[in-house]
Amino acid sequence: MVKKPTKNTSGRGQRDLTVKVKTARGRSLSSTRWLQRQLNDPYVKKAKAEGYRGRAAYKILEIDDKYRFLVPGARIVDLGCAPGGWCQVAVKRANALAERPSKAQGRVLGIDLQEVEAIPGAEIHQLDFLSEDADKLVMAWLDGPADVVMSDMAASSSGHKQTDHLKIIALCEAAAEFAFDVLTPGGTFVAKVLAGGAEGNLQKLLKSRFEKVANVKPPASRADSSEKFVVATGFKGPLVQDDPDA
Repeated sequence: MVKKPTKNTSGRGQRDLTVKVKTARGRSLSSTRWLQRQLNDPYVKKAKAEGYRGRAAYKILEIDDKYRFLVPGARIVDLGCAPGGWCQVAVKRANALAERPSKAQGRVLGIDLQEVEAIPGAEIHQLDFLSEDADKLVMAWLDGPADVVMSDMAASSSGHKQTDHLKIIALCEAAAEFAFDVLTPGGTFVAKVLAGGAEGNLQKLLKSRFEKVANVKPPASRADSSEKFVVATGFKGPLVQDDPDA
């Protein structure tokens, strides 16, 4: 007599599909939690499936979906571009590979302190944007000013929340000052900051130089992260210096 199979003998649809990571010797509990979060992060899985170098690509995708600054023909500078996910997004949206012949062809320039693996359609340069004449080099490489300066940079973590907040705000202020030197009037500046109460001066600075300044936390930004992004649009152009002889 043939025994009838019992229902759901495989357990399909009943198992907990969350990947659990065992705490290995030499790995801290925090590292184990980080690894488990990575393995179960839908954006990590999506990035691998779609060929992006990291989940951060979806942050700039979601920001641009709302503000529309990565347009065909745009000249874009990505500060601290490693590993390259933001450049990958910019290449496609700015039509840097001329994949859409009917649209203007843009330029994407990636800047980083470390070497970055080549990205089709982007020009990668190993450069400290804080160095003297970095702005002139960038504009020479672009053959003119930029339409967009964007930054997903984060200062190295000290483990002290307030200290890390101050460091990333200082880095963002430096990126903004760089943007003032290379942006064309009407241009856009996008940068990561950490919420923490010390960004008032940054907001004041940006509001003095751009028509609109917004703060956004895209869905791809983890809910437990204090990061947000400042989006400044409508650059007013270089400051007019008073003529001492006037």
